[in-house]
Amino acid sequence: MHLAYPAVLSALLFCTGLYGVLARRNAILVLMSVELMLNAVNLNLVAFDVWLSKTARDTLHSGQALTLFTIAIAAAEIGIGLAIVLAVHRNRGTADIDRLRDTAEPGDDDDPDDPDDDSDHSASARSEPAEKAEATA
Repeated sequence: MHLAYPAVLSALLFCTGLYGVLARRNAILVLMSVELMLNAVNLNLVAFDVWLSKTARDTLHSGQALTLFTIAIAAAEIGIGLAIVLAVHRNRGTADIDRLRDTAEPGDDDDPDDPDDDSDHSASARSEPAEKAEATA
């Protein structure tokens, strides 16, 4: 088999994963797209290892060894990433990346000592416990 076939397939998988990372808003789908990109790299490593082992006298299969390390790192990455996404979903109620960009609690950006701030802090302080009571109910 020619080297071009797995290389083209790997490029298509990588581009699909890159599109998924750039276009998706759900954190779990972004993690799946990263896994797709890592699998494209693994396919390339194995294909080039097989191609180079046919031409070289040494058969160390270093590409396949690197693939095993990549698979182990990808498994650890998806485990930690999924745990973080589940914890954030449990706390925030969403896994939408656009809604998770601001990691501060609502209302923490108000500085009471800021003289340029013209907002009424007492009104926001009175409505905050009511909002929390509605969220917990």
